Amino acid sequence: MELLVFLTLLTLGYFVGLHLERRHFEDIKRREHKTLFVPIANFGAKQPLPTAQTAQLFMGSVVVSTDYFKSFTASLRNLVGGRIVVYESLLDRGRREALLRMKEQAIAAGATQIVNVRLETSNIGSQTANNGMVAIEVIAYGTGIR
Repeated sequence: MELLVFLTLLTLGYFVGLHLERRHFEDIKRREHKTLFVPIANFGAKQPLPTAQTAQLFMGSVVVSTDYFKSFTASLRNLVGGRIVVYESLLDRGRREALLRMKEQAIAAGATQIVNVRLETSNIGSQTANNGMVAIEVIAYGTGIR
């Protein structure tokens, strides 16, 4: 009986997590399309920066977590090694969402370009912790110019 409950919850978690992840990716795609007109460029130390009337630092931050099913399958994959695809989508969602939040903040302030963007990640939870939560924080920051 307990195994049946476990398998039912695992299956429910899989389908709900899959639905929510797909919905988040669709939202990201829609918002990325809206912000295409603001380019992001990184310049080296010896490259001249574009001229600007104003410059301001903008930041986007997000914390993204996996569902229980993905954590479970990742722990099984961790036994044999190799790529953990479920975490790749977690990182992709986090990175894209943080960049979008930064761009949306810059657009609201009137920036026409964002230069020298950097990404930072931080592990919030881990599979080895007692709570089983796996989450990452991604911060994107850059200088918005007008």
